[in-house]
Amino acid sequence: MRGVQIRITDGVGRQIIGGRYEPGDLLPKEAELASEFEVSRTSVREGMRVLAAKGLVEIRQKIGTTVRQPEHWSVFDSDVLRWHHEAGRGDEIERSLAEVRCVLEPAAARLAADYATPDDLRRLQTAIEQMASSPADAAAHDRAVGDFHETVCRASRNVLMRHFGSVVSELGVASRGSLHAASAGRKVLSPRLAAYRDLLQAITDRNGPAAGAAMLVVLEAEYS
Repeated sequence: MRGVQIRITDGVGRQIIGGRYEPGDLLPKEAELASEFEVSRTSVREGMRVLAAKGLVEIRQKIGTTVRQPEHWSVFDSDVLRWHHEAGRGDEIERSLAEVRCVLEPAAARLAADYATPDDLRRLQTAIEQMASSPADAAAHDRAVGDFHETVCRASRNVLMRHFGSVVSELGVASRGSLHAASAGRKVLSPRLAAYRDLLQAITDRNGPAAGAAMLVVLEAEYS
């Protein structure tokens, strides 16, 4: 997005999620928003279209732009997630995501035990090796954890699971506890690495129930 469009999209997006505008509220007219954010009315219209695509607003001719109910918001969108954090509501989203992950990812692991290819297994092993080699680099460790989860979901050969794995990896929340683990060094990482290795072994052994149980252990370690 261009700079002026980002200004209006970010500004109004934060205001909506922060509670300045409630669901059902009519947003100010284009001229008012253009004045508030020092942008053109064309930029306001473009920004509103972006917010509509993210599910935050509905644009209706001759009526205006209204705020939609939260259930319509694209909470997996990176901007929407960021606005929740900036509004002090990030914990709510992370808690909800953790609950969903504990339902979906064990199922993905069970399917991966049936359908994982040799290439999938190599990718999982590589991700574990990258976790082990980056105990002091939180960003690198998070990327490796994200790659691991995305690969498990991809190995399920389920289209929806695969998409969910991409979302988890993209949002960078695959390992909530990795920053603490990285700062503490290998001693703290060891139990987590053992959980990932147990999961990989269960998938390699084609043991679906064990893979599902191992994924729950992994998630508990990440969110502890």
